Amino acid sequence: MLDTMTFTKVAGGLCGALLVFLLGQWAAEELYHVGGHGEQAYVIETGTEEVAEEVEEVDFEVLLASAEADRGARLFRQCSACHKLEDGANGTGPHLYGVVGREKASVDGFGYSDTLAGMDGAWTPENLSGFLESPRNYAPGTSMGYSGMRDIEDRANLIAYLGSIGG
Repeated sequence: MLDTMTFTKVAGGLCGALLVFLLGQWAAEELYHVGGHGEQAYVIETGTEEVAEEVEEVDFEVLLASAEADRGARLFRQCSACHKLEDGANGTGPHLYGVVGREKASVDGFGYSDTLAGMDGAWTPENLSGFLESPRNYAPGTSMGYSGMRDIEDRANLIAYLGSIGG
């Protein structure tokens, strides 16, 4: 018959076996990883050298010249949640009618963050590309909540589309 003492002995035996198993696993890990992950002691020559990938610099002007405004129109759907294309119709963000070439923080009646209000110059395609890539890096302290558009071709297409609107 199963009584409390028998149950206690079985549970204690299982716990003890588990403890021995875990200690054995820990000891095996320590023995296997002796010396850390230093330099390899023996390297097999394969005849090929490891080559680091070269990051190819892409000229933004060339991409912009070959950009497709209709693809940019599809990309603008992300922007349309906060921005409007009609002249003078601000949303959460300022209207983007004629934004390419327009002076920064120049839309009347829109309350820009101090960072953007303090920037000089116009929204050139290169400036827009930098801002669209990462608004927080381009203008630290900006109130724009967009995380950024990483693909340079997408940025070029979007800027080509924005340039075709009211430009």
